Amino acid sequence: MTKRLALPVAILSLLLGTSLTTVHAQQFASSSSLPDAPDFTDAQASQAGSTDGHQDLQTKRILGIIPNFRAVSTNAHPPAQTVKEKFVTASQDSFDYSAIVLPAAVAAFDLGTNNTPEFGHGGVGYGRYLWHDAVDQTIENYSVEFIVPVITREDTRYYTLGKGGFLKRTGYSLSRSVITRNDAGRETFNISEVVGAGAAAGISNLYYPRPERTFSNTADKWGTNVGIDAATFMFKEFWPDINHALFHGKKSANP
Repeated sequence: MTKRLALPVAILSLLLGTSLTTVHAQQFASSSSLPDAPDFTDAQASQAGSTDGHQDLQTKRILGIIPNFRAVSTNAHPPAQTVKEKFVTASQDSFDYSAIVLPAAVAAFDLGTNNTPEFGHGGVGYGRYLWHDAVDQTIENYSVEFIVPVITREDTRYYTLGKGGFLKRTGYSLSRSVITRNDAGRETFNISEVVGAGAAAGISNLYYPRPERTFSNTADKWGTNVGIDAATFMFKEFWPDINHALFHGKKSANP
């Protein structure tokens, strides 16, 4: 496994552990709060609720900081996404006050693993990693969330499944990196993600040191882009559960 691809794998492992712990905690809390002998009416209501899954809503921000404007709550049916909305969400993900968090974390990882030796070490090296990773993120956001989906007429929003077991929801969320909806609401291959992430990786060769402009490095960045987005989708899927467990779902919600 390459150094770059190790990052989304680590993020995914952390999110899997967090999500699994939260889901198990909720299930335990729900089971421990049940009466010893529910009557027939209570049993019917419980069965009806279990088929619908949780109804916790997505919030506009994760932990009150990270933008989550593209997440759609379970069973919500928003109107078709407009070109303007695609541009706005790409801009929010790129220039929001919290947009520096991911590049800062990736830059720290890259510095620690000496991912690009030409950048050097210490504060100067970290600064070089940081601005390169910030530019990487911005180009990838606009490619995946605006330019390509406008051409292919794809919906860039994440539609929360919100029901079923942990494995089902995990599989669904990770599959959104290759499956999405078009503007007509039908499922389709996620050209925006696959092509957009690849295009961003290719464009990065314009501003990285010449020794780094190899096919393997470009493919590595492509895989990292898709991997981080897949991990993000999974976190969006379970964020309503985590929010409910930590804050009882009281934060501002998305439809």
